[in-house]
Amino acid sequence: MKLHNALFAAGLLAAATVNAQTGPVKTVGGALVGANGMTLYTFDKDADKKSACNGACATNWPPLMAEGTLAGDYGTITRDDGKAQIAYKGKPLYYWAKDTKAGDKTGDNVNNVWHVAKP
Repeated sequence: MKLHNALFAAGLLAAATVNAQTGPVKTVGGALVGANGMTLYTFDKDADKKSACNGACATNWPPLMAEGTLAGDYGTITRDDGKAQIAYKGKPLYYWAKDTKAGDKTGDNVNNVWHVAKP
């Protein structure tokens, strides 16, 4: 019976891992990426589960907007415009407008306040 329970628990863990990798955020090469494969970033000036990047900032750093159900370390924050943005462990997630293809990380350390989001 113990072996059966251990196998069942391992199966649940595997299912949770698969589900996490098929949602709006995935882990690729040690970085968080959106469903489109583009690198996600965090902003040092965000505080208290609130985005400090609005207006022109959000044009350069488009927020990862929430769609569907999130679980685990993923949740949402409410932006100044009232829309929901995905956050990882309370830190809002963004794309960088100058990344042109999946795997680009050109936004890492921009102005020493933007960083590749990591699990």
